[in-house]
Amino acid sequence: MTYRGRGLMTQEKVVRFGFFLFIFLLVAIWEFLAPRRQLTTSKVRRWLRNLAITVVNPALVHAIFPVLAVSMALKAQESEWGLMHAFEVPYWMAFALSIAALDFIIYLQHLMFHAVPLLWRLHMVHHADMNIDVTTGLRFHPVEILISMLIKLSAVAVIGPPVAAVVTFEVILNGMAMFNHGNIRLPLGIDLLLRLFVVTPDMHRVHHSIYPRETNTNFGFNLSWWDRLFGTYKAQPMDGHDGMTIGLRQYQDESKVTLPRILLMPFVGDIGKYAIGKRG
Repeated sequence: MTYRGRGLMTQEKVVRFGFFLFIFLLVAIWEFLAPRRQLTTSKVRRWLRNLAITVVNPALVHAIFPVLAVSMALKAQESEWGLMHAFEVPYWMAFALSIAALDFIIYLQHLMFHAVPLLWRLHMVHHADMNIDVTTGLRFHPVEILISMLIKLSAVAVIGPPVAAVVTFEVILNGMAMFNHGNIRLPLGIDLLLRLFVVTPDMHRVHHSIYPRETNTNFGFNLSWWDRLFGTYKAQPMDGHDGMTIGLRQYQDESKVTLPRILLMPFVGDIGKYAIGKRG
């Protein structure tokens, strides 16, 4: 990698961490001042579990992958890989289309992790959280994170997006994951307006319902359009946001979701009837 490339990578890490910290603190304070729901389990224990996984995952990714999404975009740019180079798309159009395409791939990836029972075993670690807040958006099994990185690197190589588009997408994806998992209250009118374009906390909360027919809806993380276009959109939970039960039916006991059990869940856990491919 060139000196310029190394400098860009350093700047990208600083920018991403700065946005991560700002959005995390913003949503955490918002949850404290205007919570959407009362928590049913210890917040301290949940945060310790969820943040422990959050620390492990980036370290594991950096240890295993020689390149990450932004460095792959740099390589694609230098080698003129990808659709955006093949069709010589104007920069502004390449920027916008790349972000939309990457977001669509994340939607399909999320759907795949619900549809394939083997992948659902990994993803149910995310859904086994019995409450939903800013830290839930960071709670994914390390193996799922590794698979997600492989998909993202492949997508960047095929699309050939501008480097700035990848940096922007990474910031948006991380920020939106914390925002739409936030236990935050939005005025109904603002929520209805926002969800015409992006995934809101109330929209995504339906996805964390205990009922499989609700869990298998609202797969989007950023743009809300994909769920509407492909028929996976559900406006509200059947039991209402205050009355709905969060999590998985087979993991409603806190003793089953300790940190060691979370990490072992994909290998020895009860898959339940949530995976789309296992439902009758």
